[in-house]
Amino acid sequence: MSATELPHIRALIAADLSRVMEIAENLKDAPHWTQPAWGAVLDPAGPHRIALVAEDAQTGTVQGFAVAAVQPLEAELELIAVAPERQRQGWARRLLEALVRELRQCGVAGVHLEVRASNEAAQALYAQLGFAETGRRPRYYSAPVEDAVLLSLALARADGPM
Repeated sequence: MSATELPHIRALIAADLSRVMEIAENLKDAPHWTQPAWGAVLDPAGPHRIALVAEDAQTGTVQGFAVAAVQPLEAELELIAVAPERQRQGWARRLLEALVRELRQCGVAGVHLEVRASNEAAQALYAQLGFAETGRRPRYYSAPVEDAVLLSLALARADGPM
């Protein structure tokens, strides 16, 4: 990825919601949250979340997003998605690296997630970034029915890949 192709990572704002929903709707493995669910992500009175977008540095078009729910000492990666035309170009990696930096600044010691067992590309990315499998939830997903793979990353270690 050249410097001109690097995404600009910033906080999600209300004006981004229609684009992030469009990206999610066009990806079969992405959760399809409703407008009120997305609004809750931005609600300062709701649960603490870190929500980031990756935008094209030249056009300003949002091309990906990540959302993590933050609790004392741990976080759950709720969503991460990149538009099909930006996949396999390092955008998801950049989003995750930025998210991990934010989580560390919040004092989070570990981040957890679940991913479809069939989503080998996502699992490979998570493994490259230091996530380890911690379990499975049989038949967790529907349409189609399949297992969820549980992954975790300890953030307190200074020797980790991120």
